[in-house]
Formats: sequence, structure tokens, C-alpha cells
Amino acid sequence: MSKVRTRFAPSPTGRMHVGNLRTALYAFLIAKHEGGDFLLRIEDTDQERLVEGAVDIIYRTLEKTGLIHDEGPDKDGGCGPYVQSERQKSGLYLEYAKQLIEKGEAYYCFCDKERLETLKTEVGGKEIAAYDKHCLYLPKEEVEEKLAAGIPYVIRQNIPKEGTTTFSDEIYGDITVDNAELDDMILMKSDGYPTYNFANVVDDHLMGITHVVRGNEYLSSSPKYTRLYHAFGWEVPVYVHCPLITDEEHKKLSKRSGHSSYEDLIEQGFLTEAVVNFVALLGWSPEGNEEIFSLEELIKAFDYHHMSKAPAVFDVVKLKWMNGEYMKAMDPDKFYEMALPYIKETVKKDVDFKKIAELVKTRIEVFPDIAAHIDFIETIPDYDIEMYRHKKMKTTPETSLEVLQELLPIFEAQEDYSNGALYAALVKYVEEKGCKNGYAMWPIRTAVSGKQMTPGGATEIMEILGKEESLARIRKGIEKLS
Repeated sequence: MSKVRTRFAPSPTGRMHVGNLRTALYAFLIAKHEGGDFLLRIEDTDQERLVEGAVDIIYRTLEKTGLIHDEGPDKDGGCGPYVQSERQKSGLYLEYAKQLIEKGEAYYCFCDKERLETLKTEVGGKEIAAYDKHCLYLPKEEVEEKLAAGIPYVIRQNIPKEGTTTFSDEIYGDITVDNAELDDMILMKSDGYPTYNFANVVDDHLMGITHVVRGNEYLSSSPKYTRLYHAFGWEVPVYVHCPLITDEEHKKLSKRSGHSSYEDLIEQGFLTEAVVNFVALLGWSPEGNEEIFSLEELIKAFDYHHMSKAPAVFDVVKLKWMNGEYMKAMDPDKFYEMALPYIKETVKKDVDFKKIAELVKTRIEVFPDIAAHIDFIETIPDYDIEMYRHKKMKTTPETSLEVLQELLPIFEAQEDYSNGALYAALVKYVEEKGCKNGYAMWPIRTAVSGKQMTPGGATEIMEILGKEESLARIRKGIEKLS
């Protein structure tokens, strides 16, 4: 069996959609699982849709996600150039299109826009144009005259209207379609550029691609691709069509969802490793119950035969959970570095940001969650004294007032405001009073935070706030309760 070679062939039209990232990831995993090559090819034949800077986005995304290509525009492995507009300049695609014309598998079409408009019909509420093969029957002399006169033309694939075409997909099995359903698609446009569909087939063959990975929206075009391979006498690659990705409402994932691209997700505070892990599971299931995979582990585990036909749901709740798991396992210094901008955005006081990062690390799922956890450090919210009532801790506003009044002089006399020293002082008070820890901890935590839920306990918060601020908040608590 020949060496496995896959490719990722994006069009530079903007940010990398989650579906494109999954295609790149699956193509990468299929190649690397078999010790093969992963190629990057830039498909810029649709000049009208090109977005400035989009090629840089492609490079940057692949680099950050670890999907390092073996060959590409910046790594010539002998199949270059790897940018279709550069390949087009050599006349490569026109040469292959003319080969098909000689074989009767394609033909020149000179029909203008006005004539093509007359061919449009409405099917199921949609306007479609099925070409009627008018130019296929032009005499050879007339074709040559039109070419010599410089009349604009396209080159169309010649698909018979009788019989069927069958192709095989690794996920969907054998699929047979009636040729009558297939339109004579354009191979070369009037601007001299190949269409995406034609350039794809030619380039995949010339670059030795063995496995073609793409979204299942291309299933309907696969019979045409297959006919092109047969027309040239080339081997058809292995087709691997990935299932549709939908949102939670089972609608196609769109830009309006707010998390349709890789960069959207990073801006929303997700970690690259978590995004890659999550995207890998959008249509593929590992053999066991394991859900957390590094890229290296994915390479070992990935078997495309375990991909699903059913649409994959982009479950944001699951992604957040997974992201939280990655955050818990993160190196503390790396987490601090990434969390710092979010902490500084919320807390302007001169406090220990590193200790804040330590407190929130195991309690958040995405970085923007930090603000809601630590906003009380900057300014204590106005809170209801009923917050001091806690059934489990056996505290009430009345008992809490007593505790705060008794602890205030102890904390005023305390010089060491480290968490350990403060905790020891509290434990000593609890032992002397003969109550449980929570009986004293709850009132103090409420007084210094003004919140039901905090990322740390009473003494951890006091250590961050410092002596002066902690005492001020305890005094305010006494005042409220009095």
C-alpha cells in the first residue's frame, strides 16, 4: 500500500470555521496515525471571495493547534507550487481541461449570461440552472472560429444523461446516483481560473493524495469528481466525508452562533488544547470512554472508521466542562500568565494577583468567568444580612454579630496576615469557644466578601485583601448587623 497522504485545502476567505478546523484535524490525524504526510494547499481560485490576511490566519491557526504540515507553500516537497493561483499561471489546469475535451469528456461553452438565465427553473422553491448541453453539439469549425475570435468561454464537464455513477465513501458506503441528476459543471471559468471542483481533482492527483477528507456537503459533488478521475484514467482516492456540525438547536453552525470559528473560541477564553480535543469528538468516537486527549494521544487513537454519519452537535456546555478540566491540569505559572489580563481588568487594587489566580484556577471553565468570582475584591457588594443565616453552619445574623465582635480584636492584634496564620488564629478561637469551624468561618467570609459563593475561604480572602481592608469590611459587617 502506498504511503498515506492527506491534505487540508482551505480557501483564504476569513477566520477558520470550526468545520474547517475539524477537516484539517481529521486529515492530519489520518496521515499521522499511519505515519504519512499532511499537506497544506491554498485554494484561491475564487478571487472574488478572497480576504486580505486570511492566509496568515490559516498558518497561525495550524501552528497554534499543532497541525504542522509536511508540505505546503512554505515547505516544498516536490509537488509545488501549493497555491492554486500560482499553479494556474503555468496553464496547468487549462492543459488538463483540454485533455478532457480531446477525450470527449468536456467541451467549450460560449453561452452568454442572457441565454443561461433562460435555462433557470424553480425546483422546490429554489431557482436552479441545469445546462442543456447546447454547445456540446456545435460543429468543430464553429468552435474554432469562436476561439479564434476571442469570444469568452467556459469549459464544462460532459456527463452522460443516461446510466448511473457509483462512488464509495468510507463513512457512508457505496452511493449510486442517476447521471440525469448531474449537471455539466464548469471546469474552467471565463476568467481563465479553474473552478474549485476541477482544481481539487487535478491537484489531489498530482500531489499523490490518497485520502480526501471533507465535509459531507461535498457528497453531492462526489459523483462528478469520480467521473473526472475515471475520465483521466486516474485512481480514485479514499473519500472520507465528515458529518455536519450543528448547534444545540440542530441547525447548521453559523457565524451568528458566536462560536463558529477557532478565533471566536480563543477570544471567548477557551484553551487551544481543549478546542482541538473537543473538535476531534465532533463526529468521531474513541473505542473507550475516555474524552480527554492530547494531540499525541489523538494520533494514536484516531481511527476514521469510527466516525459517525449522524450530525455532530456543538455542545457549548460540554466544551466549557472540557476547558475547565484542562485549566485544572494546567501548569500554575502558565495559567497565571493567561489569567492575569482578566484579573487586572476586574481588580485595580494593589493585591497579590498570583494568589487570586491560585484561588480561581480550579473554579472556572473559561477565563471570562474570573470576573464574577473576584469582583468583590475590588468593591464589596451591598448585601442583605440574611446572608449570614446558614442552616448547616448553624449561624444566624444574631450569632454572626457576636462572632464578628469577638474576632475583631483578635484580627486587629494579628500582625501576620498570611492564610496559614489567620487560619490558625480562627481555629484557636473556635476551640476556645467550643463551636465548629463553619460557625466562625461563615460570618467572616460573608463580611469580607459580601457574596454567597467565593473562590476561597475566609482566611484566603483576608490574605489577599490585607489587614486594613479586611478589618474595614468586618467593622462594616458589625455595623450592618447592629
